[in-house]
Amino acid sequence: MKKFGIVLIVVVAIALILAGWFIQGLNTAVTLDENVKQSWAQVENQLQRRNDLIPNLVNTVKGYMTYEKDLFTKVTELRSQWAKAQTTEEKINAAKGMGDVVSRLLLVAENYPDLKANKNFLSLQDQLEGTENRIAVERMRFNQAAMAFNVYQRTVFGSFFTKMRGLTKPAVYFEVEEKAKQVPKVEF
Repeated sequence: MKKFGIVLIVVVAIALILAGWFIQGLNTAVTLDENVKQSWAQVENQLQRRNDLIPNLVNTVKGYMTYEKDLFTKVTELRSQWAKAQTTEEKINAAKGMGDVVSRLLLVAENYPDLKANKNFLSLQDQLEGTENRIAVERMRFNQAAMAFNVYQRTVFGSFFTKMRGLTKPAVYFEVEEKAKQVPKVEF
């Protein structure tokens, strides 16, 4: 009878350990998925801030640059594309395009001494540059969260737990396009 009691205690202990491991695995899958979502929300916040600042910057610059209409048209198109984007991938693509246009806008502005002296422009430029830095930081954090989730998802037990939670799609990374690595060329 004593052996039966010891065996029962061992079986219950093993069952509790396995149940704890199982619950921990499921919770880890959810936690990592939520980290990816939260990180993406931070990226979106900063991208929205940039999209809100750009029209003010464009309107300030417009008075000085009458022949850069294609640049202004592109800004409008990309803001519209951002607003219509439904998925993370669509928003990432819209954000990449806007980053290119912002770089070009700031480069073009360098050729207008009166504009560079305008207080509104300088303030908006500083805010935009600060926002671009925040976007870079949040992109990095998002990619770190995406990597942690993707690594967990590819491990033996992580794969099992993420499938049980219905989290089968890997997180998308926010990557720089090849053309964005090149210095933009501005011609007049």
